Amino acid sequence: MKGNVIVGQSGGPTAAINSSLAGVYCTARERGAKKVYGMLHGIQGLMEGKYVDLSDFIRSDLDVELLRRTPAAFLGSCRYKLPEIHENQEVYEKIFDILEELDIECFIYIGGNDSMDTIKKLYDYSMVTGRGHTNFLGVPKTIDNDLALTDHTPGYGSAAKYIGTSVKEIIRDGHSLRYEHGLVTIVEIMGRNAGWLTGAAALAKGEDCEGPDLIYLPELVFDVDKFVAKVRKLLEKKYSVVVAVSEGIKTADEKYVCELGSNVDFVDAFGHKQLTGTANYLASLIAGEIGCKTRAVELSTLQRAASHSASRVDILEASQVGGAAVKAGDEGDSGKMVVMLRLSDDPYQCTTEVKDVHKIANDERLVPREWVNKEGTYVTDEFITYVRPLIQGDVSPVMVDGIPRHLYRPID
Repeated sequence: MKGNVIVGQSGGPTAAINSSLAGVYCTARERGAKKVYGMLHGIQGLMEGKYVDLSDFIRSDLDVELLRRTPAAFLGSCRYKLPEIHENQEVYEKIFDILEELDIECFIYIGGNDSMDTIKKLYDYSMVTGRGHTNFLGVPKTIDNDLALTDHTPGYGSAAKYIGTSVKEIIRDGHSLRYEHGLVTIVEIMGRNAGWLTGAAALAKGEDCEGPDLIYLPELVFDVDKFVAKVRKLLEKKYSVVVAVSEGIKTADEKYVCELGSNVDFVDAFGHKQLTGTANYLASLIAGEIGCKTRAVELSTLQRAASHSASRVDILEASQVGGAAVKAGDEGDSGKMVVMLRLSDDPYQCTTEVKDVHKIANDERLVPREWVNKEGTYVTDEFITYVRPLIQGDVSPVMVDGIPRHLYRPID
């Protein structure tokens, strides 16, 4: 590698995203990159001239290990949507001026669907204009697990592990309580259109736990009346009922359930509504309809930031895809994303390859219908077989004074 590497992080942070950053940094140095720059707050920060030399922060092998164990985006994230090329070429000219000034041979962006859209547009501009010698590579990262053409995405395994563990603990807590008319706990889990995270609640089921009673994914229509009837019937048999629901479940008229209880006003740069309040609405509905005790639990940020319970498989694969992106860029690939290719479930084996980002960006991979039961109230054994290998193993935090130590970068 003759030039420099620049890497950015975009979209929602995860417990594994910084392991990908570590993979990029270590592989770039191994392959002879002169410098490895980090964009502060993604492409938006780069346009503002905000970037750092990662060697100023990663000075030792211990720093690399701390980075792998640090949740959220070490470099800061963003939700900036690049305009279409024909709408604003000045933006692209500014970006490419910076890349040429820094002698960037490889531009790497770690993120989900929207981040791959950025890679696609930058690559297209380089092809249309012939500007620069930069190769553009995407590194998959999203707890939503909804990127096309890849078996799974780094970040998902650790989030699934946390969700399965938390739901199991919630179930255990409910078993210890007795209320006159029973207890219903609604657990709200992230997932706008794809139910990969919510389905992971089924991981709680085992010899020592019956698992959640109902699981509702956003891929299927949610019927409020049928939901109330099912909960009522369950309370006739047991004291405590636990239900896992996706934040993005919708009624037959395409209305988000969370909108039934309140208005959803905030919309981000990519046109996504902020979804919250699904569990609160359903818990209030059940309390009013049935008269039992209810609780609403929103896992929220915890499901993506819990690096103390990260999956070892997830952390290792996150580092692997980061390194694979550098290798691909060094060998001349551009306009590609690294994907995971599963070779077997037992024993679990997975490798990487690169795919055209145009076939990935702005597409969503949903949970297959056959991986959900006929009633739409639970995932099947095929779903569990798919996800269980991804949650295996632990990554022990580096503990200082009883609390995990992270790699720290002053807030910019």
